[in-house]
Amino acid sequence: MAADTLPHWLALQAQQRPARVAIRHKQLGLWQQHPWQSVHQAVLRAAHFLQQRGFAKGDTLFLLSEPRPEALLLSLAAHWLGGVSAPLDAAYAQPQLLDLLHTLRPKFVFAEAQTQVDQVLAAKPDVSLLIYADARGLAGYRHPAIQAYSDIVANAVDEALASVAENHDVAFRFYRLGAQYQLEYRELTHAELLHNGRQLVAQEALTEEEQALAARAFAASGHARYLLSPWLLAGFTLNFPENLATRDTDRRELGPTLVAGTAATYQRLYTLTQSRWPLPASWQFGLVAWALRAYQQQLPVLATLANWLVILPLQDVLGLRRTRVPLLVGEPLSAEAEQFFLSIGIQVRSWPEATAWQTSQLQVIPRQPEAVDGYFGLKTLRAAT
Repeated sequence: MAADTLPHWLALQAQQRPARVAIRHKQLGLWQQHPWQSVHQAVLRAAHFLQQRGFAKGDTLFLLSEPRPEALLLSLAAHWLGGVSAPLDAAYAQPQLLDLLHTLRPKFVFAEAQTQVDQVLAAKPDVSLLIYADARGLAGYRHPAIQAYSDIVANAVDEALASVAENHDVAFRFYRLGAQYQLEYRELTHAELLHNGRQLVAQEALTEEEQALAARAFAASGHARYLLSPWLLAGFTLNFPENLATRDTDRRELGPTLVAGTAATYQRLYTLTQSRWPLPASWQFGLVAWALRAYQQQLPVLATLANWLVILPLQDVLGLRRTRVPLLVGEPLSAEAEQFFLSIGIQVRSWPEATAWQTSQLQVIPRQPEAVDGYFGLKTLRAAT
């Protein structure tokens, strides 16, 4: 195995801290824990399965999913085989997402649930492998490419498998449709990811004690740079919310020390707080205004009182009370939101998306509406052979 790749660091963490929690995710209201050794084994099993289905060095595994452990583990399995992980943002507007899938014509795909499975089959009915995580609504599907992730890890044989990933290999490729509806992409090699990860680990003094929250899918390159890579390098715990609807509740419950968010993430939290702000004429508004002034000016005694009465409760509402490393990836915050977070003692640090978008030689191929109707029909899907 190459000495400086993502698979190398996964194997190293499994060797050095096998029983320490690597991944925690919420399922049916309960937090499930997975130590580094079991994560390593799950990745090896997934890699064996991908290899058996024809996935080889240089191939691409597309991911269409909200944040969940299966997407991460399958990405690492693809990397183990020298392949590329290509996360697609599930929040992308459906017409553009379907055109993107139709243009890319994915051969190997992880699609989270029925909606994403339908989208893939609409764009690429002859897909070679379509792995899903959530089985709801898929019981009647008979397409030969469809495979449950749970069956992969349950039935795979535990055998040694040497990684063929190399430091200069592309680990992640991100796609989007540009302003002129052209296909654009951004690539990250193992070397670049680990370089960025080491910068963050050193600057923020990250340790294995961190609790990080993966509240977004790794569909933005900044999350691969500043969350996935540091996780493998420092060996801390990566936490996944149950779903996007519960992420705020789960963050408050978890109390992460490391949060990597986009401008939209922090803007949403700012808007949430403002929606609950006291009315201007109320005594509560006066108390909050006084507390913010006292806290910012660090007035003796008063600042401590303001901290306990207002600042800490505000941080609790946002789930950021224990957060010592609040990262902003990509576009900057609005001036109002940035000032608000500063006023409650949260200094959001910006980390840039260094890699530029490039224009692909592939031409975007808009799908015909009838193709959607034909493959979204459940009778057609269930009868597919």
